[in-house]
Amino acid sequence: DRLRSRGLGDVYKRQVLYKLRHEHNFQGYIHVKAIPGADSRLIQMTGYLADRMSVNIELPTAESLRLLAPHKTRENILAPMRFVQQMSAENQYEIQTYRHVPKFVPAGQSTQMIIGATGESDYEIMSVSEALYKRFDLKRVFYSAFINVNNDSTLPAQVGGPPLRREHRLYQADWLLRYYAVSYTHLTLPT
Repeated sequence: DRLRSRGLGDVYKRQVLYKLRHEHNFQGYIHVKAIPGADSRLIQMTGYLADRMSVNIELPTAESLRLLAPHKTRENILAPMRFVQQMSAENQYEIQTYRHVPKFVPAGQSTQMIIGATGESDYEIMSVSEALYKRFDLKRVFYSAFINVNNDSTLPAQVGGPPLRREHRLYQADWLLRYYAVSYTHLTLPT
């Protein structure tokens, strides 16, 4: 609501990224996270200042999201991903047509998912990753082994500690998806 009551220029200028880029002339790499439910105008403005933008998918399936994060929905997470993809496509056309236009997330978008918190197999996780790469033109899917930091009894128990080897194995399979165009259906993954 505050965004609507002010001019977008005022909000834009007060942002940290704007200050970094325009007041401090920082030209280094900036990776930002877009939050599901954020105003698309804010995502758009941020995208012209950042090199890469991520929207974390959090968990591999809608079912696991309902189980562990019932306040989040797959639709709310995918909407900003779709918006970033559309803005990137429009920006590519603008760059080809006009040349000297600002670049929108020139390093692309990525996402992150927690693995091991729910029962999805590696095969299912790689299926989701491949779909995300294809549907949203992602540059990278990051995998984070689930760690029950608070020892919350409502979260899954971790026999043997966090699944770090599994995380590593998923990164290896992901490499095959991204760089060798190997489909997840051709990978032999443990269940």
